[in-house]
Amino acid sequence: MEQLTLLNRPNRHLFFTGKGGVGKTSLSCAVAIALADRGLKVLLVSTDPASNLDEMLGTTLTDEPRSVPGIPGLSAMNIDPETAAEDYRNRVLEQMAPSASASDKATVREQLSGACTTEIAAFDEFVGLLTGDASDFDHIIFDTAPTGHTLRLLSLPKAWTGFLEANERGASCLGPHSGLKMQETRFRAALDCLADPARTTIILVTRADRGAIREAARTARELAELGLSNQMLAVNGRFTPTDPKDKIAVAFAAEQTSALSEMPASLAGLPRDEIPLLPFDMVGLPALRALLSTPSAPPMQDLPPLATPDLPRLSTLVDEIAASGKGLVMVMGKGGVGKTTIAAALAAGIAAKGHSVHLTTTDPAAHLSFVVGAETMPGLTVDRIDPEVETERYIAKIMSTRGRDLDEEGKALLREDLASPCTEEVAVFHAFSRVVGEARGNFVVIDTAPTGHTLLLLDATGAYHRQMTRHLDPDAPGRMVTPLMRLQDPDYTKVILVTLPETTPVSEAGALQDDLRRAHIEPYGWVINKSMAITGTCDPLLRSRITGEASQITRVRDHFASRVYGVDFRAHPPRGLSDLRQMAQET
Repeated sequence: MEQLTLLNRPNRHLFFTGKGGVGKTSLSCAVAIALADRGLKVLLVSTDPASNLDEMLGTTLTDEPRSVPGIPGLSAMNIDPETAAEDYRNRVLEQMAPSASASDKATVREQLSGACTTEIAAFDEFVGLLTGDASDFDHIIFDTAPTGHTLRLLSLPKAWTGFLEANERGASCLGPHSGLKMQETRFRAALDCLADPARTTIILVTRADRGAIREAARTARELAELGLSNQMLAVNGRFTPTDPKDKIAVAFAAEQTSALSEMPASLAGLPRDEIPLLPFDMVGLPALRALLSTPSAPPMQDLPPLATPDLPRLSTLVDEIAASGKGLVMVMGKGGVGKTTIAAALAAGIAAKGHSVHLTTTDPAAHLSFVVGAETMPGLTVDRIDPEVETERYIAKIMSTRGRDLDEEGKALLREDLASPCTEEVAVFHAFSRVVGEARGNFVVIDTAPTGHTLLLLDATGAYHRQMTRHLDPDAPGRMVTPLMRLQDPDYTKVILVTLPETTPVSEAGALQDDLRRAHIEPYGWVINKSMAITGTCDPLLRSRITGEASQITRVRDHFASRVYGVDFRAHPPRGLSDLRQMAQET
């Protein structure tokens, strides 16, 4: 029996969003299948640059709708950012005047080479689906990128208003003014569709934990500020213990109940569905169909004995990193795997050994301050790369240098250019580069944004590297060292990939590792987080989930990483530096 009230009278457009790792893809797939099973024509679209829709549905997808085998009526697609960017560049170039020279066109193409253009182009594909490009489907379901990335894209039409009204010269890193004006109109139509409760429902997906709930509340508020108040809440992975004497299971359920009871009133007032935790990974059509059916725990006699994974703990990784005396540590992975907690624990562990450590984050959602709390410890500095602050700093710097000798008209034109939404991308990259450079003298630990956003930042790093080294003599003295070169240097940078012992997070970490290797960045090691095997729980549902851990740990060891570290599941997540320090010292 289907459990979602959402399916009683679904709108044509269903927009699933939320913190990484909360189950947006699983839930959007399950809803798409349920609607297709009713005989409806359904299009399922991923807007995540690090989409795992292919693995979930067990089929290969492209940037065009493709029928999903085994589900009549269901088509799916991934919006490919690179393909979308090239199409976008070509459309902009076609709008240029016939008299435009090859040099002019080359200049515009160079302007359109950044990560910002890639984001705009991918969003343009999304906009087309909202404004008539898929008119033959009864429902279009969007599985979005992790929240910070999605909110940035949704805010673009609003951000462009002042820029396009003020910019009379008609050019930016998004292309000529005429093309932008056309895009603004198109984007506004899409935003109107998203805000219309008769056409669109926005489903905020969360887990019953404080971090995910906090992120859902922030998302709800920021979407409402954009005029998107047609929201409902889906609490995924709700757990009910079967044995009141099982301390781990009872504590896990109590932590969920406590987190939900402290939900902000604005979120608690939304229509809500709760989806129970299931005893298996959400991969494949049978599992996805089961997500919206009444689950049953497997009987204990059908479960094999628990096998405790033999993995070095986080303290071993701390010792290895600290031995170098200084350096950059970048913690990466899919949203929801615990990157922030692992990054903070590593920083606390290194600082506890007497080193100076700067812990920061590039995540637009910025959960770091909540994990670390109000505590302090000697040698540890904690902050974040704040896009608004960095943009203001960058603009002030440009005005005081490039604008210093300009007349008032020249300064006004420069301010117009700097009002572009793309200035934020440049400012964040400069802040990231500055932080990377700090590791020459002490430890810097960076908690990165979810995978897709991180890859865009690395793309910007690579573009800067190519620009700066294009005309350099490799044999010249005083060779320039770019941020990318520092990331590629294993003596300078240690990249740590974090995953859960589950199929999809391991696959996504593997895909991220492939992307890093293409950029000649070799990860130092993997951390498998939240392993339940060592807890000793007897709960049938939790035991069933644990049986899949061993195969995933073996998969990581055999196919992905030579260095693998393990972190145990905690019914009560670490809060504050005391807990993080203890976590980093466990053996």
